[in-house]
Amino acid sequence: MDAPVRVRFAPSPTGYLHVGGLRTALYNYLFARKHGGTFVLRIEDTDQSRYVEGAEESLLRSLRWAGLQYDEGPDVGGKYGPYRQSERLALYQEAAEELLRAGHAYRCYRTPEELEQLREEHQKSKNPNRLDVRLPREESERRAASGMPSVVRLLVPDGETIAFEDLVRGPVAISSDIVDDQILLKSDGFPTYHLANVVDDHAMQISHVIRGEEWLPSVPKHLLLYRYLGFEPPRLAHLPLLLNSDRSKLSKRQGDVAVEDYRDKSFYPEALLNFVAFLGWNPGDDREIFSRDELVEAWSLERVNKSGAIFNLDKLAWFNQQYVRMRPDAELAEELRPHLAARNWDHFDTAYLAQVAQLMKERVTFVYEIPELAPYFFTEPTEYDADAVKKRWKPESGERLKVLSGAYSSLAEWHADELESTLQKTAETLAVGAGQLIHPTRLAVSGVGVGPSLYHLLEVLGRERCLVRIERAIESLG
Repeated sequence: MDAPVRVRFAPSPTGYLHVGGLRTALYNYLFARKHGGTFVLRIEDTDQSRYVEGAEESLLRSLRWAGLQYDEGPDVGGKYGPYRQSERLALYQEAAEELLRAGHAYRCYRTPEELEQLREEHQKSKNPNRLDVRLPREESERRAASGMPSVVRLLVPDGETIAFEDLVRGPVAISSDIVDDQILLKSDGFPTYHLANVVDDHAMQISHVIRGEEWLPSVPKHLLLYRYLGFEPPRLAHLPLLLNSDRSKLSKRQGDVAVEDYRDKSFYPEALLNFVAFLGWNPGDDREIFSRDELVEAWSLERVNKSGAIFNLDKLAWFNQQYVRMRPDAELAEELRPHLAARNWDHFDTAYLAQVAQLMKERVTFVYEIPELAPYFFTEPTEYDADAVKKRWKPESGERLKVLSGAYSSLAEWHADELESTLQKTAETLAVGAGQLIHPTRLAVSGVGVGPSLYHLLEVLGRERCLVRIERAIESLG
């Protein structure tokens, strides 16, 4: 690439960062890192009517949690700042004046009521071309002289084909006749997205704009602005829509929730990023698990799809499951602590918790599920699952467990292999199948009928705890 790669993620502080925004940020981040470029964060806060207090801080927090470190931005600075558009108003007003002087823009004095009536008439006419909002010159001058408020609109030429090469979609051509005379500067002096976006992308030397497909219809307006202002446009790439499983557009009601919500639900940031990377991209082989560095190496715009990407929460849960399994046991042990503390089960050492994690991580999607699924690692069973008792505890189970408990109490080593061989020998002595001891023993030490490998469960719980629980079960169940 000729010029240095500079990309930007430019959210508006109108709410939380949702998963679609996270994907845009991730793809820009990956493109910058892959090409040794710069990843810029710009806050597009010019629509003051939609500004939400605290939204910018929430956006920054979500990006930090996801590990998407930007090189320039409102809180880290950079040579092309400021990075909040509300602090760059003079630049946009200057650009608007330049467009007015050159005849590429005009002041529009139409009232909201007039515009509404024109829209209704245009809709009824079924005219596919742009809505004509231009006033005769004499009327514009009369309204200007009377002090009426105005907006600045782009003067779109007639009969022109505006063509460009999209890095995802290929060649795109749109007739200027269907492009509206876009408002560029509002009556309060604040720019719309379109003017601010073009001015800032040029001023910040953005080389590639990677954003959602919903911005595709705006490209002709932007390209006209680049031309009229004498700017070289960046390369453009428009990402596919995110869809529900029924292929409808992903909505907040159907699952497009805040990144912070995924964090609060205990998803790992690595799992969420890995999942989001596949929303519109694939590596060309059957690999699915990628670290961030591996994504930088493998990801490319050439492998981004044109068609919509299905957002599948089950697949996201699967990714998190894989990351739980790959996590070192000692790390899982520390992650367990707050969930145990909430139940006043916070007196276990790290070595014990790591053993529990090793046994349970193949069986859970989230760490917090361990104490939910297996409370018996942390507290004595106070009752026994009724279905398991009915199915697994026979009238003779108590006497059989007494024999097994005696054999277990005399073991020199309390290891899974020894525990298994001892149970097998006891079953032979009693002339019963091993299952006649395995299932009642599990019920006795855990209170439930299912769980991890019995012998590893016994080993982790320890001799004293197991023998006490077996004795208590015999007393309780007979």
